[in-house]
Amino acid sequence: MNRVWQRCFLKAVALWAVAIVVALATVTRAQADTMKLASATINDVQHEWQKVFADELHTRIGDAVTIELYPASQLGAIPRMAEGVLLGTIEAFTTPTAFMTHVDPRFQAFDVPGLFTDSGDVRSAFQDPTYRSHLETMFIDKGLRVIGAFYNSPAVVFSLEPVNSIVDMSGMKIRTFASPMQTEPMKQLGAIPLPLALSEVVPQLQNGGLDGMLVGMPILTAFKYYDIGKYVTDLRFAQIVSVTVVNEGFFQSQDDEVQQAIVDAGRAAEERVYEWGVNNVKTTYATWTENGGKVTRLDEGEQAAMMDEFAALANELVQQDDAVRAEYERLQTLVSDPQ
Repeated sequence: MNRVWQRCFLKAVALWAVAIVVALATVTRAQADTMKLASATINDVQHEWQKVFADELHTRIGDAVTIELYPASQLGAIPRMAEGVLLGTIEAFTTPTAFMTHVDPRFQAFDVPGLFTDSGDVRSAFQDPTYRSHLETMFIDKGLRVIGAFYNSPAVVFSLEPVNSIVDMSGMKIRTFASPMQTEPMKQLGAIPLPLALSEVVPQLQNGGLDGMLVGMPILTAFKYYDIGKYVTDLRFAQIVSVTVVNEGFFQSQDDEVQQAIVDAGRAAEERVYEWGVNNVKTTYATWTENGGKVTRLDEGEQAAMMDEFAALANELVQQDDAVRAEYERLQTLVSDPQ
């Protein structure tokens, strides 16, 4: 009787062990098949790309991967989201390239003043088949794969006080992106650049820690900055570029079909959101003025002089890193009007 009981007990233990293994495998698979997409913004082209990507991916593979969207810094400030995608706690992160320069300096190449003069330049570069293949895998050594790259908006300066001339920016504390391609131009204009996450900007504006920020117009209208200040100076020296990077460990954990679907969905999303993004920029300028905001530009002579100075500065900056310089030169050959 003891032997019968022992055999039954061992069989039960074996079945229990198998059930535990299956359960753990199921949990692990469920975790691997959930793809969190994070960003600091909402109701802009980054958020739109994520929504379209989710639709495109579902069309290709159904429910094989569950997409969860977390816009407006729901998963933390920009540095934390960048850290999360590197560690794999966040599967994908959509952001302006300038916020990834601490991960790899080659991200600087996309933000060189004067490189991209309009949305068409950005599209020409990223839709070039050879460059596209290069772009998607150029950060694999950092554990990241690019699955989306698209035009965001022109860089403008929002300020609490009016800026009618460059001299008005002297001494102003300006929030910038965390890239020398943003901080150094602001220094050249006499401003004091302060790299900060978007979630930190409003409190700093309210307590006097900031006088303004370098930003895209869609962010100003999405977060209703016209309730805080009224002034935008359209410097037109750079176009903001956004990328979606995915953790390479997560990507490699998927089978071949899912991997290809992620790549294809990312490319398809770019095509679908391009016109949306261009039109959204136009709409946001109108929204800004409709809500009492003011948009000014430098006079033509001052604008031209500024761009000449920025061109010299850009040349100096790209020469400081061979990898950045090589990437910049590669991009120059792809834009319609290289500087």
